[in-house]
Amino acid sequence: MCLLRKLILPALLLVVCNSYANNIPGYPDSVEALDPRDVAILPRYCKSTQLFRDEFHPNQSEIAHWYEVMGPAFHAMHHYCWALMETNRAMLLARSKRVRDFYLDSAVGNIDYVIRNSPPDFVMLPEILTKKGENLLRLDRTALGIAALQQAIRLKADYWPPYAALSFHFQKTGNIAQAREWLEKGLAAAPNTRALEKRLKELEGVKQKRED
Repeated sequence: MCLLRKLILPALLLVVCNSYANNIPGYPDSVEALDPRDVAILPRYCKSTQLFRDEFHPNQSEIAHWYEVMGPAFHAMHHYCWALMETNRAMLLARSKRVRDFYLDSAVGNIDYVIRNSPPDFVMLPEILTKKGENLLRLDRTALGIAALQQAIRLKADYWPPYAALSFHFQKTGNIAQAREWLEKGLAAAPNTRALEKRLKELEGVKQKRED
């Protein structure tokens, strides 16, 4: 009995300490608790996904609408909604790198669940892969992050966010030429995209300052 207590107590303390380390004050540790503050900034469709709809009770026509828009893969999209909440916590609320990385890593896991349970032509995959790539880059898993963003581009060449994410990454690492190249590729695929044009103008300003 004494030995059993010696084995169990350290494990219990580890669980408690890990829980405390991952906590954001005033929020439940797990986003699955569906804190209204987390849910409030999610896309509208999240309240119609599995588990969310048990809590927020959207009408049946709303649920049917999102299944019609996204197809059977919508059945797994509650994991993407959790991933969005985890990403928001990491970027907006986390007070330490450990907490930030905990939520980013968990978000990538939830995104991978959706990818595994979606067909290759799932309409949401470019967005989902972009979010995965951004989070992997934030976790310094650079090769995997770039690969996810490039996959998003291959699926939908005129979807501009992955180009912006790649450009930002290369600018952050000091590779201005590569950052510009990705913006130009994005504008070639999606001409007149104001977000990319703005980023390119800002990048030109950075380049000019370096040359002065």
